[in-house]
Amino acid sequence: MVAAARSELISPATRAAFRSHCTSITLRYITTVWEGQGFAPVAPEEFTYQDSSERRTLFQSYAQAVDWTSRSHVDRALLVFEDLMRIARHEKWEGEWLEELVVPLERDGLTVDARGRILWPKPAVRTHDLSGLVDPSGILAELDRVHRYLSDDPASAIGSAKQLIEATAKTVLRERGISVAENTKVPALVKQAQQALSLDASAITPGPDGTDAVKKILGGAAAIAVGIAELRNRGYGTGHGQASAPAGLGIRHAHLAANAAITWCELMLDTLRDPAAPWRKTVTPPPPTT
Repeated sequence: MVAAARSELISPATRAAFRSHCTSITLRYITTVWEGQGFAPVAPEEFTYQDSSERRTLFQSYAQAVDWTSRSHVDRALLVFEDLMRIARHEKWEGEWLEELVVPLERDGLTVDARGRILWPKPAVRTHDLSGLVDPSGILAELDRVHRYLSDDPASAIGSAKQLIEATAKTVLRERGISVAENTKVPALVKQAQQALSLDASAITPGPDGTDAVKKILGGAAAIAVGIAELRNRGYGTGHGQASAPAGLGIRHAHLAANAAITWCELMLDTLRDPAAPWRKTVTPPPPTT
């Protein structure tokens, strides 16, 4: 099997919009912003683009040298795009020219803030949920890794998603005053963390948390967390050296693992913070029937 080709992170339409934008920008500035980010023009024998505009041709000579499937390359190219937008900002930071650049960026899933910075979307995690933790640094570090690799490196994103689950489980156990061995495997960590918050199927809890429906969801959440660890352990995530790269792994698998991991982690952190959560109450089992 052949590994699936990675898709381009910035569309040809967006690149064409910025190329057209260069029509009113000096040749010197175009060269300066590209080379300022470490890019060099493509070799002449590889350059096939033809255009009557010297400025658009110069832009394309650098753009053709970018690996648009690489997150690290694209991050630097977006800084070039920001500079090309910024040169017009001193005149008027609005109008048709700005819309012609912002719209294709948004179609690629990016946003442009009021300062002209081009931003990637971040995983949907509510960072205020970490505010009450003694030390949220482990969770934040793994969230940053998931975000960094999500659109460029599926294996690293999956590995980081598994580590995010580990970091969250260990944080929950520490917050509850429960010691855990560093080499504890993910299935055991997930089970211990959910038990610590009365989120396991055996817990006797009042209200909706004690219903069969919620217990099914909680069982599914635990299975999701363990499944991510298994996906990583089968060679689809970083952490173990592989003789061959995993075949068929794509960006959608990275999104699946990241979103699933974040769902489990939010469940744990929301429950940890909730002043009315079942783990804060002592539930007395009902007497046996006679």
